[in-house]
Amino acid sequence: RWGLERDYQRFFEMDADFSHDPRHLPELLRELDAGADVVVGSRNIPGGAVQGWGIARHLLSRGGSLYSRIVLNVAVRDMTTGFKGYSRHALEVIRVEDLRSNGYAFQVETTYRALRRGLRVVEVPIVFVDRRVGRSKMSRSEVWEAVVRTWLMRGES
Repeated sequence: RWGLERDYQRFFEMDADFSHDPRHLPELLRELDAGADVVVGSRNIPGGAVQGWGIARHLLSRGGSLYSRIVLNVAVRDMTTGFKGYSRHALEVIRVEDLRSNGYAFQVETTYRALRRGLRVVEVPIVFVDRRVGRSKMSRSEVWEAVVRTWLMRGES
């Protein structure tokens, strides 16, 4: 909202612990400049990868994306990524003020809203490197919210 109020044209979402490498930002920007409305930094397409995760974290992430893709009937391979670029137009059409999700369901909701509203969503490969300090803040309640909210999104526009 802050950026929209100040007439920014491009917006980026990423982890601040360098798990999302800033070297990928030019690729996201290039796709926005080429006409994409939302650019998804994807770990799940050729060239994308994750480094430093155990099997449980891989299963949760890939399973969450697969679950979302099936329930919502979308082709985007990485529905749970938090590395994205948005055009101003995308955020206005998505209507950020109407987002209902908290936590990780937010990632699914923003991409799904973009797709439902006919926006052009493009995936680019990224390499996600697990944090060296700290740990994931994902709670069981966030996982449960993502499971439930994904079904609720189906009926929303």
